Amino acid sequence: MLLISAVVMSIAACSTPPKKEAVAECVFPNSDKAAPLWVCDAPVEGVAVSAMGSFPKSAAGTDFMKQQAATSARVKLAQQMKVHVQNSIKQYAETTGAGDKETVDQVYTATTKQITDETLVGTKTVRSAQGPDGAIYVLVGLDEAAAQKLTETAIKTSMN
Repeated sequence: MLLISAVVMSIAACSTPPKKEAVAECVFPNSDKAAPLWVCDAPVEGVAVSAMGSFPKSAAGTDFMKQQAATSARVKLAQQMKVHVQNSIKQYAETTGAGDKETVDQVYTATTKQITDETLVGTKTVRSAQGPDGAIYVLVGLDEAAAQKLTETAIKTSMN
């Protein structure tokens, strides 16, 4: 009886598929180590607009690395905001006449212009993390009110 139990347990062990290792949804660049989702550009609750910047390990220290990573993120954020304003998709429809004699003229234009010349007011460092290689990753963002105000200012500026 003992022998039969050992054979059954041995067969069961052979038929059980090996467990697969869970793959992280987001990993640090050049690594297989799991990273916070924001490192892979996932949205963060309470942050309307954000950008991630990074800076490699430096002998200048962590504070310097964070400042440089935040600067990189702000440049990306400025590009996003300017592109958001400059990507103007204009639809125009005009009707003339009435009833069966009515005509409709439509015009559609899409213009993209990328300029990184934006004043960012209200940005803040939302998150930071250190990668396995020592690099610093920083998320800089704007809350909804700051993003709205910045967008309105950029639109008014671009209209001039």
